[in-house]
Amino acid sequence: MTTVYPGADLAPIWTPSPDVRDAANLEHFRHWVNDRHGLALADYHALHAWSVTELERFWGSLWDYFDVRAATAAERVLAERVMPNTRWFPGARLNYVDHVLRHAERSGAAVIGLTEPGGPAGRTLSWAELRRQVGAVAHTLRELGVQEGDRVVGYLPDIPEAVVAFLATASIGAVWAVCGQDYAAPAAAARLAQLDPVVLITADGYGYAGRLHDRREAVARLRTELPSLRGTILIPRLGSEPDVPDGTVPWDQVSSGDHPPVPAPVAFDHPLWVLFTSGTTGKPKGIVHGHGGILLEHLKMVTLQYDLKPEDTYFGYTSPSWMMWNVKVSVLLTGATIVCYDGNPAYPAPDTLWTLAAGHGATVLQTSPPYLDSCHRLGLHPAVDHDLSRLRNLRATGSVLPPETSLWAARELGPQVAVTSSAGGTDVASGLAGAVPTLPIYAGELTAPCLGVALEAWDNDGNSVRDRVGELVVTEPMPSMPLGFWNDPDGQRYRSAYFETFPGVWWHGDSITVTHRGSVIIHGRSDATLNRNGVRLGSADIYQVVEQLPEIAESLVIGVELPDGGYWMPLFVSLAGAAELTPELKHTVTTAIRENASPRHVPDEIIAVPGIPHTLTGKKLEVPIKRILQGTAPRDALDPESVDMPQFLDAYVRIAETSLGTATRPPANAE
Repeated sequence: MTTVYPGADLAPIWTPSPDVRDAANLEHFRHWVNDRHGLALADYHALHAWSVTELERFWGSLWDYFDVRAATAAERVLAERVMPNTRWFPGARLNYVDHVLRHAERSGAAVIGLTEPGGPAGRTLSWAELRRQVGAVAHTLRELGVQEGDRVVGYLPDIPEAVVAFLATASIGAVWAVCGQDYAAPAAAARLAQLDPVVLITADGYGYAGRLHDRREAVARLRTELPSLRGTILIPRLGSEPDVPDGTVPWDQVSSGDHPPVPAPVAFDHPLWVLFTSGTTGKPKGIVHGHGGILLEHLKMVTLQYDLKPEDTYFGYTSPSWMMWNVKVSVLLTGATIVCYDGNPAYPAPDTLWTLAAGHGATVLQTSPPYLDSCHRLGLHPAVDHDLSRLRNLRATGSVLPPETSLWAARELGPQVAVTSSAGGTDVASGLAGAVPTLPIYAGELTAPCLGVALEAWDNDGNSVRDRVGELVVTEPMPSMPLGFWNDPDGQRYRSAYFETFPGVWWHGDSITVTHRGSVIIHGRSDATLNRNGVRLGSADIYQVVEQLPEIAESLVIGVELPDGGYWMPLFVSLAGAAELTPELKHTVTTAIRENASPRHVPDEIIAVPGIPHTLTGKKLEVPIKRILQGTAPRDALDPESVDMPQFLDAYVRIAETSLGTATRPPANAE
């Protein structure tokens, strides 16, 4: 077969040894399925094919394999095999937290909290202490009047207290949402205020890059933008003399006492948490996921796809704003230890993350491709300079690890460490494709779709294609597909987001290639969502800040995946009146974004353009401009007749040719 993707004929960068393969949880599950159902599934590919054709048997088998506890049994696995609005395990009542605390009798640490040198003190929670604090905080929430279905929100760094706060909230059937403290108060309020929360759990600050970041003023502003609050719980982290403002309760008081947790059984599809999309227009959309769907999906993912066992230590470098934080918490479902770290991975030295991983015996290290790429470019030798003898899996999440960085990591870490990438997202709070512990890994590729994920690449006509670029679709329902969007009572926004492109089929918004050997190559977002350093950001957050400046008439931000695996996020500005894009104005723009959105939102470059083109209905042309910057001819990227000012496209074509070296045909308005 002729292949049309780079690296198709390269040797794998990692191959499981027979001992590793045979000891994998996945192999145990495959044999268990064969015995239980009288099957002869020979390998992962056969198991996967069965998992997406026999949906009820597969998901029902997972329920039994993981011994899911339910106060009320389900009537059946699947009410109807349709999308959207699939009903899973109707009648079942359970609680996600019950399945975390089933490990509470284990010895050793459940959550390890790390901070930078000189920063706030970190805390480590044993399993017994985790259970006690979850019960105590749940008791306090009930005293504050929190009931099933109420919303409790966090404005928090990645600390053990955030894990406790989430588990306590979910244990009483309340709904959790959280935003990291690197988000400015307006950006956090744009998300959290939608939920009308009754309790805010927050910290007064965090340590990052060698200094303390005081967030008391941001917390005070956030509280004023959450008028539904009935209580605020504060975690002091800035000093030994905590400043607890009026109307707040200190964490040590909230988490004290002995109140054994009793997780309340809720419906399988009762909301567990709300995760926020970045969005490209308007406020971020709140994606609602349910207790049962997340429980089953995450048990499958962390146990079978990640191959985690109780003796593992999972060090996930992430932000509470990102779904990978939720996944990290779900590692507790296996009885393994998780590590929280709210500092800079490259402070005080570029190899700090490796130092911490070695010092705490991490068996799995999850970080971002940009961090690993920086280690590569700096010529670091992690396994030479650090004792990484316990490490067996390096997980690059948020975007696919570039092939050259994959090769560097595999070479540096040796054959005992699987260097893995995955793809999924906030939408499903899980992975769609990634590494498989029993199959080889190839640089720049995801080994296979995950179990239960009927992933395909489709062309524009809805035909499944191989070895060609297509749209990532999922043709069968999954339990972790959202219950819907918050404040979308008729479900129209939810259906429009995922099911309009191909009716009845989940459209994910990624351009992919499914190869002839079944692996998956991710080419980037096919919509306008920004994906900066593995964290999805909203362009609307940037527009709301920049377009308030008197010198800026309008702006457009684009995230461009580069052929070498890099990412370029330019901000185009149309200037007002006689304004000029001076170094001083650039500084003003970046400062405003950093202070009112977050440092992650700061663009790589600010470029003045004659104007921002729109559709005739007034929508900014984010996706077409992105395609032009990636080298697509304007006439192939859009219909010029649908553009209000097509002459503005010339500037973006020139920028594509000069900044990225792409070759494009004449602009749309050229003769």
